[in-house]
Amino acid sequence: MPGPFRVSTTSHFDRLAKALRKRHRQEFVAALTRAVDILRADPHNTTGQYPLRKLVDAHPGQGQFRLRIGRFRFRYNVTGEQHVILVRCSLRREDTYR
Repeated sequence: MPGPFRVSTTSHFDRLAKALRKRHRQEFVAALTRAVDILRADPHNTTGQYPLRKLVDAHPGQGQFRLRIGRFRFRYNVTGEQHVILVRCSLRREDTYR
């Protein structure tokens, strides 16, 4: 398995993260920290131990992978061999599936 991946964000991700950080400070910061740790180690989920999913119909710029951390969802692309780009972050509401 290759060494640690480099994780960066887009300006769109930064705007979304700022809004989530404002409303869910502690919970979001903890989820983002965990997400970055996971993505640095294994963004393709070769070990099968992380809640990652490759999205079927997503185009490369939209985030081809999704990572779930609690109520938060992170979409990202893997470019090159050692680079992960976080594209979106969102919050799944409790009443989504009711």
